[in-house]
Amino acid sequence: MNIFQPLLVTAMLALPFGAFARETSDSAAIVAVMEKSAADWNRGDLDAFATCYKNSPDILFIGHTISRGYAQMLAEYRKHYASREQMGQLGFSQLQVQPLDAHFATVTGHFHLERERNGGGNSDGYFLLVFEKTVDGWKIVRDDSTQISASEK
Repeated sequence: MNIFQPLLVTAMLALPFGAFARETSDSAAIVAVMEKSAADWNRGDLDAFATCYKNSPDILFIGHTISRGYAQMLAEYRKHYASREQMGQLGFSQLQVQPLDAHFATVTGHFHLERERNGGGNSDGYFLLVFEKTVDGWKIVRDDSTQISASEK
């Protein structure tokens, strides 16, 4: 029995570390998706930015209105951010990734859109995203973004 005790202890200790390594790896991959989306936005490339979302009719975007599907989501972005002035410079902060299982995770955080007055002025808010691990990598399938009014800052 003594020979199996070290093996059993080693196996039991390795389980949490394996799960932690996967969570850390997935969290880093999700943060990388967020960073790439901001870089794409800041270059003015809405098509590249939109690739952080799953190209599916099932995705859901909740903002001022509810948009369903990739095409509608992209159309809403194009409508509200039709010029570089309206797009401004996007940044994320306070990102917290919460793995739910091997295929889904949530991300909460703060967004800041730096714009001149002629582009609509600065915009801030919070978001809750649901990411799904797909064959194309981690993709957003639910986006609930809330803009903060100037009086709430």
